[in-house]
Amino acid sequence: MITPGRLDRFLAGDATALTPEEHAGLDKFIAVGCTGCHNGAALGGGSFQKFGVVRAPEGLADPGRFEVTKNEADRSVFKVPSLRNIALTAPYFHDGSVWTLEEAVQIMADTQLGTKLSLADADSIATFLASLNADPPLTVTLPQLPASTATTPRPEPN
Repeated sequence: MITPGRLDRFLAGDATALTPEEHAGLDKFIAVGCTGCHNGAALGGGSFQKFGVVRAPEGLADPGRFEVTKNEADRSVFKVPSLRNIALTAPYFHDGSVWTLEEAVQIMADTQLGTKLSLADADSIATFLASLNADPPLTVTLPQLPASTATTPRPEPN
């Protein structure tokens, strides 16, 4: 399920849908290499990848897919999450060990891509990721239904 947001309007041609800061974060997201795993309409969610391609993350005890498949190649392999609404879904990672999006971005750049991001660069990418939040739903006014004219009494609750 795709929850449309401002990035979708930007991709559809609305150059004003992203702020200059979000656009800079998008550029950094692409330049760092995040799109290698976080791609497609959902920006992820379509593949499984090893967590710790370049360097194993600290404290990783969960064996990942290996727990299910018993295939050694699946050790430390996890589903790549969609980044839709990611700014709204802390804590991060399979074990909920990281509470800020900026820290999660720094860890992923380091462990997956071998890139040490400054806090400013991680903040820039996190600013872009907030543009993946769904647009607020349209306000819907529910109709007023007439009172029931049923003559059958309702059973009393126990």
